[in-house]
Amino acid sequence: METRERLTTAMAELLWERGYAATSPRDVLARAGVGQGSMYHHFDGKHGLAVEAMERVVADLLAPSALLADGDGSPLDRLKRYLSLPRAGTRGCRVGRMTQDPQVVADAELLGIVAGAFDTMLGRWSDAIADAVAAGELPASTVPDDLARTLAAVIQGGYVLARAQGAQEPMDAAIRGAVALLDAASAAARAATSA
Repeated sequence: METRERLTTAMAELLWERGYAATSPRDVLARAGVGQGSMYHHFDGKHGLAVEAMERVVADLLAPSALLADGDGSPLDRLKRYLSLPRAGTRGCRVGRMTQDPQVVADAELLGIVAGAFDTMLGRWSDAIADAVAAGELPASTVPDDLARTLAAVIQGGYVLARAQGAQEPMDAAIRGAVALLDAASAAARAATSA
């Protein structure tokens, strides 16, 4: 693995484990197993490295959400399938955790990466929900943007509860609850259509 890649991977891991504020350049160099001048050869410093690492993390995390638009099955099936993807609850959300880091919140560029990730994800959820409404799978009264934010809050809350209890089950329970709510809304939509 080349040095730039090792540095970016090390920073991404440390951001998830410790956050930006608690990660020093020395920590990154030690994790990457590279010499002291390596970071400054490839990046302007800790900030530039963090920007690249966070952009990569966001791209990796957003990739599976493509199945919301392009997956098999009905829009509701795709929503439920995406919701049910495995999530390591006790590790926390790699992007959501950055909102708790005071240095990230105070840095417009880093916060912009985080906000952009959420905006992209919410847009994909909202589009899939609108498709489910159009297909008659969810009630016509459903506001896609509101439901998208609710589902995002369930996932983020699942991470918080799992970390607080040191167990995966709270995350899994939150996801089961979200799927059950979608199923109940779908049943209501079918009942309204057949009435």
